[in-house]
Amino acid sequence: MEVIMSIVVGILFMAAVYLMLSRSLLRIIIGTGLLSHGAHLLILTMGGLKTGAAPLLGEHAKFYTDPLPQALILTAIVISFGVTSFFLVLAYRAYQELRTDDMDQLRGNDQYE
Repeated sequence: MEVIMSIVVGILFMAAVYLMLSRSLLRIIIGTGLLSHGAHLLILTMGGLKTGAAPLLGEHAKFYTDPLPQALILTAIVISFGVTSFFLVLAYRAYQELRTDDMDQLRGNDQYE
């Protein structure tokens, strides 16, 4: 299962880098979202995909599951949601002012017009 998850992480990273290298601001925002999802899956995969009991003191189970990767992913999801919403508001405001989402025109260089 870890091999399949690693391949999915690689595909997500590949798609994210492709989108982030484009000229459109909306594609860059979607690429950062895909990159964060790939990072979440990477943390989950590196934490180990194993089954076990919850790490409680009263339980006497043979195998325990580490809750730290899940806590890190939950925190990263909240942070990536906030960053993505900030990027969307910033892109909307830039589009209102300049009427374009092309990164070359957003730089303000006259040589690309």
